[in-house]
Amino acid sequence: MKISREDVMKVAALANLELTDAEVETYRGQLDDILTYIDKLNEIDTSNVEPMAQVLAASADDSALREDAVVRSDVIAEVLRGAPDPAPPYFRVPRVIEK
Repeated sequence: MKISREDVMKVAALANLELTDAEVETYRGQLDDILTYIDKLNEIDTSNVEPMAQVLAASADDSALREDAVVRSDVIAEVLRGAPDPAPPYFRVPRVIEK
């Protein structure tokens, strides 16, 4: 096993998660499986594969990509109406980070 119980607990602490013993073991196994798979991927010879900037081929007649456009929305006013302490365009929320 590449991932120890302590590794899972350290990641859980960084994510501010409280895990049961069963969850720690479940996540340890899952993370170990992920790292084992990554090791398999690292064994693949990619020396003759050219790097790609885009997964999709972009050409002048390709409609897969579109121009970015600003779209106005009235969502902000609606969201602020339900906020306990709004000050457009923001609203305050309770502090959640105590460390």
